[in-house]
Parts: sequence; C-alpha cells; structure tokens
Amino acid sequence: MGELLWQPSQERIKSTNMYRFMRRINDLFGTRFDNYQDLYQWSVDNIPDFWAQMWEFADIIHAEPYREVVDDPARMPGARWFSGARLNFAQNLLRFTDDRLAIVFCCEGGPVRRLTYADLYREVAHTAAALSSVGVQPGDRVAGFMPNIPETIIAMLAAASLGATWSSCSPDFGAKGVLDRFGQIEPKVLFSADGYIFKGKTVDSLPRVKEKTFLRLSG
Repeated sequence: MGELLWQPSQERIKSTNMYRFMRRINDLFGTRFDNYQDLYQWSVDNIPDFWAQMWEFADIIHAEPYREVVDDPARMPGARWFSGARLNFAQNLLRFTDDRLAIVFCCEGGPVRRLTYADLYREVAHTAAALSSVGVQPGDRVAGFMPNIPETIIAMLAAASLGATWSSCSPDFGAKGVLDRFGQIEPKVLFSADGYIFKGKTVDSLPRVKEKTFLRLSG
C-alpha cells in the first residue's frame, strides 16, 4: 500500500453530513457503525431501508409521497423506485433563496463568476417565464447546445421547473451528432451559446446552429 498523504481530523469527520447520516442509522436501527465501509455494506444489504432513510435525511420536497421504495432491488435495470411519489427536481435544487453561494464558475482565461442562491432563483424564474410564454408545458422537451456555463444550469432548471424534459450536448459536437441526439426528442425550444473557449481560442458555434437541418430541430 502507498503512503497515507492526508487524513481528516475527528472533528472534521464528525462535522460531515455522512457522519450525521451514520449516527441516524445507528440510532434508528441499533447498529454501531463508525466508518464508511460498514455503512456502505449496510446500504447494499438493506437497500429499501437505506434509501427510505436517505429520502428523509435529504428532506426531499415532494407533492405526493411514495408508496414503496423499490419493487424488486434485484432487478437492475428495471426496478421501479419510489412508486407513487411526485416531485420537481428544480424545486428541490432551488429551495434556498438567500445569499449563500450556489455556483462558482471558472472559465478558461476568464474571470471567476459567483452566483448566490438568490441570483440563481431569480434567473431561473425569468427564464421559466420566457419558456412558459412560448408555450412550454409538462412533457415538452427543451434542448441546450451549450458549454458548461451557469446559463446552461439556469436553462435546465427553468425547463425542469415547468415539467419539461431537458437534454443537452456540448457545442463542440458536429451538426450530425447534435441531430442524432436532439432529432429523437423533437425539442420545442433550443437554447444555444454563440461560442465557447477551447485552448485559449474562441470557437464560433453559430454557423452550425444556422444550418437548415439544425434549425428544423425546434420547429
């Protein structure tokens, strides 16, 4: 085995969510776990109990509770998880509206950008209103031809908040690759960045977006 490079202090370990969750399991199930490996093995051996407790511990916001955690944990893939539950992904991620940091974005060669939860909530609300104004409804598809930037996260959350399905791909994809992916879902709205930075150079995305076959994606 290699040399141990770093190990957190007991104080730091006991301040983590993982430690809090482990204490919760010990209290509820009479176990005596004091390390991650034992907790992990318990999670594998007790799948429904583990995920039921994780649901509660994470304080999942939901409109309807689940009837059953999982119907057949041995059937992977194909098992049905949390049947009956209804929730919105965006609502859970946007539960805070204060000045805590939500996103710290570092761009190649550019300034660091920081968005608080209040900033993120406001931008998502504006974008969701715009999507709603053009008729986006639950079940519609919204796509993004965008790099990993805060605006991509904002567009995704705005789509999810309306019950729409989000799909995305990087702008370094060629037009054929984008058509193969987005052509299957027929998005109602397509978000696109005008370019991206690669190895210090700005690459223009608009020529591919303007191709006639590409434009047909969003009707």
